[in-house]
Amino acid sequence: MMNKDDAPRGTRTGFTTGACSAAAARAAVIGLVTGRVPDSVECLLPNGDLVTFAVQDGATDGHSAHAVVIKDAGDDPDCTDKARLTADVSLLPDQPGQVLLTGGAGVGIVTMPGLGLTVGLSAINPVPRRNIEANVRAVGAPLLDDAGFAVVISVPQGELMAKKTTNARLGILGGISILGTTGIVKPYSTAAYRASVVQGVQVAGTLPHGIVVLTTGGRTEKFVMDELPQLPEAAFVQMGDFLRYAMSAAIKAGLRQVVIGGMVGKLTKIAQGETITHAGRADVNTGLLADLAAELGAPLDVCDAIRNAKTARYAGERMDELGLGTAFHTALARRVIQTLRERYPDQFELKVLVCDFDGRKIAEASSS
Repeated sequence: MMNKDDAPRGTRTGFTTGACSAAAARAAVIGLVTGRVPDSVECLLPNGDLVTFAVQDGATDGHSAHAVVIKDAGDDPDCTDKARLTADVSLLPDQPGQVLLTGGAGVGIVTMPGLGLTVGLSAINPVPRRNIEANVRAVGAPLLDDAGFAVVISVPQGELMAKKTTNARLGILGGISILGTTGIVKPYSTAAYRASVVQGVQVAGTLPHGIVVLTTGGRTEKFVMDELPQLPEAAFVQMGDFLRYAMSAAIKAGLRQVVIGGMVGKLTKIAQGETITHAGRADVNTGLLADLAAELGAPLDVCDAIRNAKTARYAGERMDELGLGTAFHTALARRVIQTLRERYPDQFELKVLVCDFDGRKIAEASSS
């Protein structure tokens, strides 16, 4: 798999399980179209990049094909680093034009609501799902007029890998999730990335605007860039999970305003006082979300369900059902400001922008 081998130590990016799955599926379909699974495949990532992946164990008999791509997580190796993302693709003669994607062994099954995934189905997230299908269709067009494709993504040892994740706590059982909104893994957990966050805030401090915009990842950064088009790119910093370091750097840089863009999960972590928001550091305080729901008049049974849920997303979905989604996310944004005001009194103006899981604006709040 190609990567930036000359990148400074600690900053080398890697690829998500979703990107590797898409590459494996693409290679297998090429095998069905041409009669041979290639040794490498160029794959389109969700962020628009074309990346070449090495392919292993390619095989086809004309009716089905098999391909494996080994995940390289770059300088942020997690439990899925070196996982063998495996695609088995077979022709569906009776379903022309269809691409049916399922998870096989080692891919978890969703057993609880609140993840934005269908209970009972494989834990293949929406962006990777669309990306896998897009890559399959891109190279499978010669066959799709006469047949469909059944695509099964599996991960040998995936069930063991999942024991090192929070999947079981979230109701994803039997394996890992197929994840990734851009296809790229950035080394958020490394000291090098933490240093790059501080440096990014320092650069923002040199601009005449006096503003830094902190986001938790690529999707939220795109959202706030669309919301604040008047600001230069250097004003935006993907802080990942490193709120504390970013805020301290903002104080040292003398910035007048800090804008935070996020989704319900990370914002709940900030609201409850977490300064490192990594999933492994602390659980989401769903009791806080239940209290916010109660203050907005949500029925007791809904508040209890939110309190007992495993994810913050579940709270947002239940409040949306009641027509209180905007009010709920606005209240959460205000709680974030309240928490940060207590921790950083009179240091700067604060603004919080909230988006949904498709990057659409839901709410905002400001300290001014």
